[in-house]
Amino acid sequence: MTEDRLHRDHLPGGIDAPVMPTSVGIVHLGIGAFHRAHQAVYTERAAIATGDTTWGILGVTQRSATVRDQLRPQGGVYSVLTAGEQESSVELVGSVVDVAYPAEETERVLAALAAPSTHVVTLTITEKGYARRPDGSLDTEAVAGDLAALAAVVAAGGAAETVRPAASAIGLLVRGLAQRAASGAPITVLTCDNMVDNGRVLERLVREAADAALPGPEGDTLRAFLDASVTFPCSMVDRIVPATTPEQRDQVERTLGVRDEGLVVGEPFAQWVIEDRFAGPRPAWEAAGATLTKDVAPFEQAKLRLLNGTHSLVAYSGWLAGHSTIAGGVTDPVIAERARQYLFEDALPTLTAPEGLDLRQYGEQILSRFANPHTGHTTAQVAMDGTQKIPFRWGGVLADSLAAGREPQGVAFGLAAWAEFVRRRTHSGEGIDDPRAAELEALVGAAEVPGGSDGLGDVEGLAGAEEDLRALLALPGLLPAGTPESFVDVVAAEIESVLS
Repeated sequence: MTEDRLHRDHLPGGIDAPVMPTSVGIVHLGIGAFHRAHQAVYTERAAIATGDTTWGILGVTQRSATVRDQLRPQGGVYSVLTAGEQESSVELVGSVVDVAYPAEETERVLAALAAPSTHVVTLTITEKGYARRPDGSLDTEAVAGDLAALAAVVAAGGAAETVRPAASAIGLLVRGLAQRAASGAPITVLTCDNMVDNGRVLERLVREAADAALPGPEGDTLRAFLDASVTFPCSMVDRIVPATTPEQRDQVERTLGVRDEGLVVGEPFAQWVIEDRFAGPRPAWEAAGATLTKDVAPFEQAKLRLLNGTHSLVAYSGWLAGHSTIAGGVTDPVIAERARQYLFEDALPTLTAPEGLDLRQYGEQILSRFANPHTGHTTAQVAMDGTQKIPFRWGGVLADSLAAGREPQGVAFGLAAWAEFVRRRTHSGEGIDDPRAAELEALVGAAEVPGGSDGLGDVEGLAGAEEDLRALLALPGLLPAGTPESFVDVVAAEIESVLS
Protein backbone atom coordinates (compact mmCIF):
# COMPACT_ATOMS: atom_id res chain seq x y z
CA MET A 1 0.00 0.00 0.00
CA THR A 2 1.29 3.43 -0.90
CA GLU A 3 -0.05 6.83 0.06
CA ASP A 4 -0.68 7.75 -3.59
CA ARG A 5 -2.72 4.61 -4.36
CA LEU A 6 -6.40 4.12 -3.48
CA HIS A 7 -6.86 1.54 -0.72
CA ARG A 8 -9.59 0.40 1.64
CA ASP A 9 -7.43 1.62 4.55
CA HIS A 10 -6.38 4.81 2.78
CA LEU A 11 -9.53 6.54 1.52
CA PRO A 12 -9.64 10.06 0.10
CA GLY A 13 -11.62 12.75 1.85
CA GLY A 14 -14.48 14.68 0.35
CA ILE A 15 -16.25 11.60 -1.03
CA ASP A 16 -18.62 9.08 0.55
CA ALA A 17 -16.80 6.10 2.04
CA PRO A 18 -17.45 2.71 0.46
CA VAL A 19 -19.12 -0.25 2.13
CA MET A 20 -16.91 -2.40 4.33
CA PRO A 21 -18.26 -5.97 3.98
CA THR A 22 -18.04 -8.23 6.98
CA SER A 23 -18.18 -11.49 5.01
CA VAL A 24 -18.30 -12.94 1.48
CA GLY A 25 -21.86 -13.71 0.46
CA ILE A 26 -21.38 -13.69 -3.32
CA VAL A 27 -18.83 -15.33 -5.62
CA HIS A 28 -18.74 -13.65 -9.00
CA LEU A 29 -17.27 -15.41 -12.04
CA GLY A 30 -15.93 -13.05 -14.68
CA ILE A 31 -15.11 -9.85 -12.81
CA GLY A 32 -14.49 -7.53 -15.71
CA ALA A 33 -15.43 -3.89 -16.03
CA PHE A 34 -19.12 -4.60 -16.57
CA HIS A 35 -19.64 -6.40 -13.29
CA ARG A 36 -17.76 -3.72 -11.38
CA ALA A 37 -19.90 -0.98 -12.95
CA HIS A 38 -23.18 -2.88 -12.61
CA GLN A 39 -23.93 -5.74 -10.19
CA ALA A 40 -21.22 -4.70 -7.73
CA VAL A 41 -22.67 -1.17 -7.70
CA TYR A 42 -26.18 -2.51 -7.05
CA THR A 43 -24.76 -4.67 -4.23
CA GLU A 44 -22.96 -1.64 -2.80
CA ARG A 45 -26.06 0.53 -2.87
CA ALA A 46 -28.24 -2.24 -1.41
CA ALA A 47 -25.83 -2.54 1.53
CA ILE A 48 -25.92 1.23 2.05
CA ALA A 49 -29.73 1.24 1.93
CA THR A 50 -30.20 -1.66 4.35
CA GLY A 51 -27.07 -1.66 6.49
CA ASP A 52 -26.53 -5.37 5.69
CA THR A 53 -22.77 -5.83 5.17
CA THR A 54 -22.74 -9.62 4.76
CA TRP A 55 -22.81 -9.50 0.96
CA GLY A 56 -19.16 -8.98 0.13
CA ILE A 57 -18.11 -10.22 -3.29
CA LEU A 58 -15.18 -12.50 -4.09
CA GLY A 59 -14.50 -11.74 -7.73
CA VAL A 60 -13.02 -14.41 -9.97
CA THR A 61 -11.13 -13.27 -13.04
CA GLN A 62 -11.11 -15.73 -15.90
CA ARG A 63 -8.63 -14.85 -18.65
CA SER A 64 -5.76 -13.19 -16.81
CA ALA A 65 -4.68 -11.88 -13.42
CA THR A 66 -5.07 -8.24 -14.51
CA VAL A 67 -8.14 -7.37 -12.43
CA ARG A 68 -6.71 -9.17 -9.40
CA ASP A 69 -3.51 -7.17 -9.76
CA GLN A 70 -5.51 -3.96 -10.05
CA LEU A 71 -7.80 -4.50 -7.06
CA ARG A 72 -5.90 -6.63 -4.55
CA PRO A 73 -3.32 -3.89 -3.83
CA GLN A 74 -6.30 -1.58 -3.18
CA GLY A 75 -8.08 -3.91 -0.75
CA GLY A 76 -10.78 -4.45 -3.38
CA VAL A 77 -11.93 -0.81 -3.40
CA TYR A 78 -12.24 1.00 -6.71
CA SER A 79 -14.10 3.94 -8.20
CA VAL A 80 -16.83 4.23 -10.82
CA LEU A 81 -16.88 7.26 -13.11
CA THR A 82 -20.43 7.91 -14.35
CA ALA A 83 -20.01 9.85 -17.57
CA GLY A 84 -23.05 11.76 -18.85
CA GLU A 85 -23.27 14.11 -21.80
CA GLN A 86 -23.48 17.16 -19.53
CA GLU A 87 -21.80 16.11 -16.30
CA SER A 88 -19.97 13.28 -14.58
CA SER A 89 -19.61 11.94 -11.04
CA VAL A 90 -17.34 9.56 -9.13
CA GLU A 91 -18.27 7.07 -6.41
CA LEU A 92 -16.24 4.57 -4.42
CA VAL A 93 -17.30 0.91 -4.36
CA GLY A 94 -16.20 -1.42 -1.58
CA SER A 95 -18.49 -4.43 -2.13
CA VAL A 96 -15.67 -6.41 -3.77
CA VAL A 97 -13.60 -7.95 -0.97
CA ASP A 98 -10.92 -9.52 -3.17
CA VAL A 99 -10.26 -11.01 -6.61
CA ALA A 100 -8.96 -14.54 -7.22
CA TYR A 101 -7.27 -15.88 -10.36
CA PRO A 102 -8.19 -19.55 -10.92
CA ALA A 103 -4.96 -20.41 -12.73
CA GLU A 104 -3.24 -19.88 -9.37
CA GLU A 105 -6.10 -19.94 -6.83
CA THR A 106 -8.62 -22.58 -7.90
CA GLU A 107 -8.61 -24.20 -4.47
CA ARG A 108 -9.58 -20.91 -2.83
CA VAL A 109 -12.42 -20.33 -5.30
CA LEU A 110 -13.78 -23.85 -4.82
CA ALA A 111 -13.72 -23.36 -1.05
CA ALA A 112 -15.63 -20.09 -1.40
CA LEU A 113 -18.24 -21.73 -3.63
CA ALA A 114 -18.71 -24.44 -1.02
CA ALA A 115 -18.73 -22.12 2.02
CA PRO A 116 -22.12 -21.95 3.79
CA SER A 117 -21.79 -18.16 4.06
CA THR A 118 -21.85 -17.91 0.26
CA HIS A 119 -25.46 -17.81 -0.92
CA VAL A 120 -25.23 -16.49 -4.49
CA VAL A 121 -22.96 -17.09 -7.48
CA THR A 122 -23.21 -14.50 -10.25
CA LEU A 123 -21.65 -14.66 -13.70
CA THR A 124 -20.62 -12.26 -16.46
CA ILE A 125 -18.41 -14.44 -18.64
CA THR A 126 -19.75 -13.29 -22.07
CA GLU A 127 -21.62 -15.55 -24.46
CA LYS A 128 -18.53 -17.46 -25.55
CA GLY A 129 -17.63 -18.26 -21.93
CA TYR A 130 -20.46 -20.79 -21.76
CA ALA A 131 -18.58 -23.37 -23.84
CA ARG A 132 -21.48 -24.15 -26.14
CA ARG A 133 -21.47 -25.89 -29.47
CA PRO A 134 -23.39 -24.24 -32.35
CA ASP A 135 -26.45 -26.35 -31.44
CA GLY A 136 -26.39 -25.00 -27.87
CA SER A 137 -25.13 -28.16 -26.18
CA LEU A 138 -22.09 -28.23 -23.93
CA ASP A 139 -18.74 -28.40 -25.72
CA THR A 140 -17.31 -31.12 -23.50
CA GLU A 141 -13.90 -30.80 -25.13
CA ALA A 142 -13.66 -27.16 -24.01
CA VAL A 143 -14.27 -28.17 -20.38
CA ALA A 144 -12.60 -31.59 -20.48
CA GLY A 145 -9.85 -30.69 -18.03
CA ASP A 146 -12.31 -29.52 -15.40
CA LEU A 147 -14.57 -32.52 -15.88
CA ALA A 148 -11.59 -34.86 -15.50
CA ALA A 149 -10.56 -33.02 -12.33
CA LEU A 150 -14.08 -33.41 -10.90
CA ALA A 151 -14.21 -37.10 -11.75
CA ALA A 152 -10.82 -37.63 -10.08
CA VAL A 153 -11.90 -35.88 -6.87
CA VAL A 154 -15.09 -37.94 -6.64
CA ALA A 155 -13.16 -41.16 -7.35
CA ALA A 156 -10.75 -40.23 -4.55
CA GLY A 157 -13.62 -39.85 -2.11
CA GLY A 158 -13.84 -36.07 -2.18
CA ALA A 159 -10.20 -35.19 -1.76
CA ALA A 160 -7.21 -34.82 -4.07
CA GLU A 161 -3.51 -34.43 -3.37
CA THR A 162 -3.32 -31.44 -5.72
CA VAL A 163 -6.10 -29.24 -7.05
CA ARG A 164 -5.99 -28.97 -10.81
CA PRO A 165 -6.30 -25.31 -11.96
CA ALA A 166 -9.67 -24.56 -13.51
CA ALA A 167 -9.61 -23.97 -17.26
CA SER A 168 -13.21 -22.86 -17.83
CA ALA A 169 -15.91 -20.93 -15.98
CA ILE A 170 -18.51 -23.67 -16.44
CA GLY A 171 -16.05 -26.33 -15.28
CA LEU A 172 -15.08 -24.26 -12.24
CA LEU A 173 -18.74 -23.72 -11.35
CA VAL A 174 -19.63 -27.41 -11.59
CA ARG A 175 -16.60 -28.38 -9.52
CA GLY A 176 -17.63 -25.86 -6.88
CA LEU A 177 -21.22 -27.08 -6.83
CA ALA A 178 -20.03 -30.67 -6.47
CA GLN A 179 -17.92 -29.68 -3.47
CA ARG A 180 -20.89 -27.83 -1.97
CA ALA A 181 -23.18 -30.83 -2.52
CA ALA A 182 -21.45 -32.56 0.39
CA SER A 183 -23.15 -30.16 2.80
CA GLY A 184 -26.31 -29.66 0.78
CA ALA A 185 -26.37 -25.91 1.57
CA PRO A 186 -28.73 -24.18 -0.91
CA ILE A 187 -27.27 -21.74 -3.40
CA THR A 188 -28.51 -19.51 -6.22
CA VAL A 189 -26.57 -19.31 -9.50
CA LEU A 190 -27.46 -16.09 -11.28
CA THR A 191 -26.13 -15.48 -14.79
CA CYS A 192 -26.07 -11.88 -15.98
CA ASP A 193 -24.96 -12.47 -19.56
CA ASN A 194 -26.88 -11.50 -22.69
CA MET A 195 -28.52 -14.78 -23.68
CA VAL A 196 -32.15 -15.59 -24.22
CA ASP A 197 -33.52 -17.49 -21.20
CA ASN A 198 -30.04 -17.28 -19.72
CA GLY A 199 -30.75 -19.00 -16.42
CA ARG A 200 -32.22 -22.08 -18.10
CA VAL A 201 -29.33 -22.15 -20.56
CA LEU A 202 -26.83 -22.18 -17.71
CA GLU A 203 -28.74 -24.82 -15.77
CA ARG A 204 -28.79 -27.11 -18.80
CA LEU A 205 -25.05 -26.70 -19.34
CA VAL A 206 -24.29 -27.37 -15.68
CA ARG A 207 -26.37 -30.54 -15.76
CA GLU A 208 -24.73 -31.67 -19.00
CA ALA A 209 -21.33 -31.09 -17.45
CA ALA A 210 -22.28 -33.05 -14.33
CA ASP A 211 -23.54 -35.95 -16.43
CA ALA A 212 -20.44 -35.92 -18.63
CA ALA A 213 -18.04 -35.93 -15.67
CA LEU A 214 -20.05 -38.31 -13.46
CA PRO A 215 -22.33 -40.35 -15.72
CA GLY A 216 -23.07 -43.19 -13.30
CA PRO A 217 -24.16 -43.56 -9.68
CA GLU A 218 -21.13 -41.51 -8.62
CA GLY A 219 -22.99 -38.46 -9.93
CA ASP A 220 -26.21 -39.09 -8.03
CA THR A 221 -25.26 -36.85 -5.09
CA LEU A 222 -24.53 -33.89 -7.35
CA ARG A 223 -27.68 -34.41 -9.44
CA ALA A 224 -29.84 -34.65 -6.30
CA PHE A 225 -28.25 -31.48 -4.97
CA LEU A 226 -28.98 -29.62 -8.20
CA ASP A 227 -32.59 -30.81 -8.07
CA ALA A 228 -33.23 -29.91 -4.45
CA SER A 229 -30.99 -27.00 -3.51
CA VAL A 230 -29.82 -24.97 -6.53
CA THR A 231 -31.78 -22.44 -8.58
CA PHE A 232 -30.75 -20.69 -11.79
CA PRO A 233 -32.85 -17.52 -12.14
CA CYS A 234 -32.93 -15.60 -15.39
CA SER A 235 -31.86 -11.97 -15.43
CA MET A 236 -31.44 -9.00 -17.74
CA VAL A 237 -28.73 -6.37 -17.30
CA ASP A 238 -28.15 -3.07 -19.05
CA ARG A 239 -25.47 -0.42 -18.76
CA ILE A 240 -22.94 0.76 -21.32
CA VAL A 241 -19.48 0.20 -19.83
CA PRO A 242 -16.69 1.22 -22.21
CA ALA A 243 -13.01 0.56 -21.77
CA THR A 244 -11.37 2.96 -19.33
CA THR A 245 -8.93 5.38 -20.95
CA PRO A 246 -5.69 6.76 -19.49
CA GLU A 247 -7.23 10.23 -19.65
CA GLN A 248 -10.13 9.09 -17.48
CA ARG A 249 -7.72 7.57 -14.96
CA ASP A 250 -5.90 10.90 -14.80
CA GLN A 251 -9.22 12.77 -14.44
CA VAL A 252 -10.31 10.61 -11.49
CA GLU A 253 -6.88 10.83 -9.89
CA ARG A 254 -7.22 14.62 -9.88
CA THR A 255 -10.67 14.26 -8.28
CA LEU A 256 -9.67 11.74 -5.59
CA GLY A 257 -6.11 12.82 -4.99
CA VAL A 258 -4.96 9.18 -5.28
CA ARG A 259 -4.42 6.79 -8.17
CA ASP A 260 -7.08 4.15 -8.85
CA GLU A 261 -5.88 1.34 -11.09
CA GLY A 262 -9.28 -0.36 -10.83
CA LEU A 263 -11.36 2.53 -12.21
CA VAL A 264 -14.33 1.62 -14.41
CA VAL A 265 -16.57 3.92 -16.44
CA GLY A 266 -20.31 3.69 -17.06
CA GLU A 267 -23.13 5.71 -18.56
CA PRO A 268 -25.80 7.22 -16.24
CA PHE A 269 -28.39 4.60 -17.25
CA ALA A 270 -28.44 1.22 -15.47
CA GLN A 271 -31.06 -1.53 -15.35
CA TRP A 272 -31.22 -4.95 -13.72
CA VAL A 273 -34.24 -7.24 -13.96
CA ILE A 274 -34.06 -10.47 -11.94
CA GLU A 275 -36.34 -13.49 -11.80
CA ASP A 276 -37.40 -13.80 -8.18
CA ARG A 277 -36.41 -17.46 -7.81
CA PHE A 278 -33.74 -17.79 -5.15
CA ALA A 279 -32.69 -20.89 -3.25
CA GLY A 280 -31.81 -18.94 -0.12
CA PRO A 281 -30.95 -15.43 1.12
CA ARG A 282 -30.02 -12.66 -1.32
CA PRO A 283 -29.05 -8.98 -1.18
CA ALA A 284 -31.90 -6.46 -1.18
CA TRP A 285 -31.05 -5.42 -4.74
CA GLU A 286 -34.50 -3.89 -5.18
CA ALA A 287 -33.48 -1.27 -2.60
CA ALA A 288 -30.84 -0.19 -5.13
CA GLY A 289 -33.28 0.00 -8.03
CA ALA A 290 -33.31 -3.54 -9.42
CA THR A 291 -36.59 -5.05 -10.60
CA LEU A 292 -37.59 -8.41 -9.12
CA THR A 293 -40.18 -10.17 -11.27
CA LYS A 294 -41.74 -13.55 -11.95
CA ASP A 295 -41.01 -13.27 -15.67
CA VAL A 296 -37.86 -11.69 -17.09
CA ALA A 297 -38.60 -12.72 -20.68
CA PRO A 298 -40.44 -9.57 -21.87
CA PHE A 299 -37.70 -7.31 -20.49
CA GLU A 300 -35.02 -9.59 -21.87
CA GLN A 301 -36.51 -9.68 -25.33
CA ALA A 302 -36.94 -5.92 -25.42
CA LYS A 303 -33.32 -5.38 -24.45
CA LEU A 304 -31.82 -8.04 -26.71
CA ARG A 305 -33.82 -7.08 -29.77
CA LEU A 306 -33.96 -3.31 -29.36
CA LEU A 307 -30.76 -2.31 -27.57
CA ASN A 308 -28.36 -5.14 -28.34
CA GLY A 309 -29.65 -5.63 -31.86
CA THR A 310 -29.23 -1.93 -32.65
CA HIS A 311 -25.82 -1.92 -30.98
CA SER A 312 -24.60 -4.63 -33.36
CA LEU A 313 -26.07 -2.94 -36.42
CA VAL A 314 -24.37 0.35 -35.57
CA ALA A 315 -21.11 -1.44 -34.77
CA TYR A 316 -20.77 -3.26 -38.10
CA SER A 317 -22.07 -0.50 -40.34
CA GLY A 318 -20.23 2.15 -38.33
CA TRP A 319 -16.92 0.30 -38.61
CA LEU A 320 -17.39 -0.06 -42.36
CA ALA A 321 -18.10 3.67 -42.62
CA GLY A 322 -14.89 4.50 -40.78
CA HIS A 323 -16.37 5.39 -37.38
CA SER A 324 -14.25 4.18 -34.46
CA THR A 325 -16.98 4.70 -31.84
CA ILE A 326 -20.64 3.81 -31.49
CA ALA A 327 -21.39 7.50 -30.85
CA GLY A 328 -19.81 8.38 -34.18
CA GLY A 329 -21.74 5.64 -35.95
CA VAL A 330 -25.18 6.41 -34.56
CA THR A 331 -24.86 10.11 -35.39
CA ASP A 332 -24.05 9.28 -39.03
CA PRO A 333 -27.33 10.18 -40.82
CA VAL A 334 -27.28 7.08 -43.06
CA ILE A 335 -26.60 4.67 -40.19
CA ALA A 336 -29.07 6.49 -37.91
CA GLU A 337 -31.81 6.00 -40.51
CA ARG A 338 -31.03 2.28 -40.74
CA ALA A 339 -30.91 1.98 -36.95
CA ARG A 340 -34.36 3.54 -36.70
CA GLN A 341 -35.60 1.21 -39.46
CA TYR A 342 -34.39 -1.80 -37.50
CA LEU A 343 -35.67 -0.50 -34.14
CA PHE A 344 -39.14 0.66 -35.07
CA GLU A 345 -40.06 -1.27 -38.23
CA ASP A 346 -38.37 -4.61 -37.58
CA ALA A 347 -37.84 -5.23 -33.86
CA LEU A 348 -40.56 -3.30 -32.08
CA PRO A 349 -43.51 -5.07 -33.83
CA THR A 350 -42.17 -8.44 -32.60
CA LEU A 351 -42.34 -7.48 -28.91
CA THR A 352 -44.89 -7.42 -26.12
CA ALA A 353 -44.18 -4.47 -23.85
CA PRO A 354 -43.37 -5.37 -20.23
CA GLU A 355 -45.57 -3.65 -17.68
CA GLY A 356 -44.50 -0.04 -17.23
CA LEU A 357 -42.18 0.09 -20.26
CA ASP A 358 -43.02 2.24 -23.30
CA LEU A 359 -41.12 0.49 -26.08
CA ARG A 360 -41.05 3.43 -28.48
CA GLN A 361 -39.74 5.72 -25.75
CA TYR A 362 -37.24 3.02 -24.81
CA GLY A 363 -36.07 2.87 -28.43
CA GLU A 364 -35.58 6.63 -28.61
CA GLN A 365 -33.69 6.48 -25.31
CA ILE A 366 -31.39 3.82 -26.78
CA LEU A 367 -30.40 6.07 -29.67
CA SER A 368 -29.76 8.93 -27.26
CA ARG A 369 -27.64 6.73 -25.01
CA PHE A 370 -25.56 5.47 -27.95
CA ALA A 371 -24.88 9.07 -28.97
CA ASN A 372 -23.25 9.90 -25.61
CA PRO A 373 -19.64 10.56 -26.69
CA HIS A 374 -18.24 10.07 -23.19
CA THR A 375 -18.99 6.34 -23.12
CA GLY A 376 -16.43 5.75 -25.88
CA HIS A 377 -17.74 2.31 -26.82
CA THR A 378 -15.79 1.33 -29.93
CA THR A 379 -17.38 -0.24 -33.00
CA ALA A 380 -14.66 -2.90 -33.09
CA GLN A 381 -15.36 -3.84 -29.45
CA VAL A 382 -19.11 -4.27 -30.00
CA ALA A 383 -18.43 -6.13 -33.26
CA MET A 384 -16.68 -8.96 -31.39
CA ASP A 385 -18.20 -12.45 -31.18
CA GLY A 386 -20.75 -11.94 -33.95
CA THR A 387 -21.58 -15.62 -34.35
CA GLN A 388 -22.52 -15.76 -30.67
CA LYS A 389 -24.55 -12.54 -30.67
CA ILE A 390 -26.41 -12.55 -34.01
CA PRO A 391 -28.64 -15.58 -33.27
CA PHE A 392 -29.96 -13.87 -30.13
CA ARG A 393 -30.00 -10.23 -31.19
CA TRP A 394 -31.37 -10.58 -34.73
CA GLY A 395 -32.52 -14.20 -34.95
CA GLY A 396 -35.78 -13.76 -33.06
CA VAL A 397 -36.65 -10.56 -34.92
CA LEU A 398 -36.02 -12.33 -38.22
CA ALA A 399 -38.03 -15.43 -37.34
CA ASP A 400 -41.00 -13.50 -35.94
CA SER A 401 -41.02 -11.03 -38.83
CA LEU A 402 -40.98 -13.77 -41.45
CA ALA A 403 -43.75 -15.62 -39.60
CA ALA A 404 -45.82 -12.42 -39.77
CA GLY A 405 -45.19 -12.09 -43.49
CA ARG A 406 -42.60 -9.28 -43.24
CA GLU A 407 -39.05 -9.25 -44.55
CA PRO A 408 -37.09 -7.21 -41.98
CA GLN A 409 -35.01 -4.82 -44.04
CA GLY A 410 -33.02 -3.51 -41.09
CA VAL A 411 -31.96 -7.05 -40.17
CA ALA A 412 -30.96 -7.61 -43.80
CA PHE A 413 -28.81 -4.48 -43.73
CA GLY A 414 -27.21 -5.55 -40.45
CA LEU A 415 -26.39 -9.02 -41.75
CA ALA A 416 -24.87 -7.57 -44.92
CA ALA A 417 -22.76 -5.23 -42.79
CA TRP A 418 -21.61 -8.13 -40.60
CA ALA A 419 -20.65 -10.22 -43.62
CA GLU A 420 -18.71 -7.34 -45.16
CA PHE A 421 -17.03 -6.67 -41.80
CA VAL A 422 -15.88 -10.31 -41.65
CA ARG A 423 -14.77 -10.16 -45.28
CA ARG A 424 -12.70 -6.99 -44.91
CA ARG A 425 -11.10 -7.99 -41.62
CA THR A 426 -10.10 -11.32 -43.19
CA HIS A 427 -8.67 -9.83 -46.40
CA SER A 428 -6.81 -7.09 -44.51
CA GLY A 429 -5.19 -9.56 -42.14
CA GLU A 430 -6.68 -7.83 -39.08
CA GLY A 431 -8.62 -10.98 -38.25
CA ILE A 432 -11.92 -11.52 -36.47
CA ASP A 433 -12.39 -11.71 -32.71
CA ASP A 434 -14.94 -14.52 -32.69
CA PRO A 435 -14.97 -18.05 -31.25
CA ARG A 436 -15.72 -19.34 -34.78
CA ALA A 437 -13.11 -17.16 -36.46
CA ALA A 438 -11.40 -20.08 -38.17
CA GLU A 439 -14.66 -21.17 -39.80
CA LEU A 440 -15.46 -17.62 -40.91
CA GLU A 441 -12.03 -17.06 -42.40
CA ALA A 442 -12.19 -20.38 -44.25
CA LEU A 443 -15.52 -19.39 -45.82
CA VAL A 444 -14.32 -15.98 -47.00
CA GLY A 445 -12.83 -16.29 -50.47
CA ALA A 446 -13.58 -19.99 -50.82
CA ALA A 447 -15.51 -19.20 -54.01
CA GLU A 448 -13.76 -15.92 -54.85
CA VAL A 449 -14.32 -14.34 -58.24
CA PRO A 450 -10.91 -13.84 -59.90
CA GLY A 451 -9.44 -10.43 -60.67
CA GLY A 452 -10.19 -6.99 -59.33
CA SER A 453 -8.07 -4.00 -58.52
CA ASP A 454 -9.40 -3.76 -54.98
CA GLY A 455 -8.30 -7.21 -53.85
CA LEU A 456 -11.90 -8.20 -53.11
CA GLY A 457 -12.75 -10.14 -56.26
CA ASP A 458 -14.14 -8.55 -59.41
CA VAL A 459 -13.48 -4.92 -60.30
CA GLU A 460 -16.36 -3.56 -58.23
CA GLY A 461 -16.04 -6.18 -55.50
CA LEU A 462 -19.75 -6.98 -55.72
CA ALA A 463 -19.68 -10.51 -57.12
CA GLY A 464 -17.00 -11.67 -54.69
CA ALA A 465 -18.79 -9.97 -51.81
CA GLU A 466 -22.03 -11.75 -52.65
CA GLU A 467 -20.32 -15.13 -52.85
CA ASP A 468 -18.75 -14.58 -49.43
CA LEU A 469 -21.99 -13.26 -47.95
CA ARG A 470 -23.97 -16.31 -49.05
CA ALA A 471 -21.30 -18.63 -47.69
CA LEU A 472 -21.21 -16.80 -44.35
CA LEU A 473 -24.98 -16.77 -43.94
CA ALA A 474 -25.02 -20.54 -44.48
CA LEU A 475 -22.91 -21.00 -41.33
CA PRO A 476 -24.77 -23.53 -39.14
CA GLY A 477 -26.57 -21.93 -36.22
CA LEU A 478 -26.27 -18.33 -37.44
CA LEU A 479 -29.78 -17.80 -38.84
CA PRO A 480 -33.02 -19.35 -37.57
CA ALA A 481 -33.80 -22.80 -38.92
CA GLY A 482 -35.96 -22.60 -42.01
CA THR A 483 -34.85 -19.11 -43.06
CA PRO A 484 -35.79 -19.05 -46.77
CA GLU A 485 -33.29 -18.43 -49.53
CA SER A 486 -35.46 -15.52 -50.60
CA PHE A 487 -34.43 -13.64 -47.46
CA VAL A 488 -30.77 -14.34 -48.20
CA ASP A 489 -31.47 -12.64 -51.54
CA VAL A 490 -32.79 -9.62 -49.61
CA VAL A 491 -29.57 -9.52 -47.61
CA ALA A 492 -27.49 -9.82 -50.77
CA ALA A 493 -29.36 -6.85 -52.23
CA GLU A 494 -27.97 -4.75 -49.37
CA ILE A 495 -24.34 -5.33 -50.36
CA GLU A 496 -24.15 -2.12 -52.35
CA SER A 497 -25.47 -0.21 -49.34
CA VAL A 498 -22.69 -1.45 -47.07
CA LEU A 499 -20.00 -1.08 -49.74
CA SER A 500 -20.88 2.54 -50.48
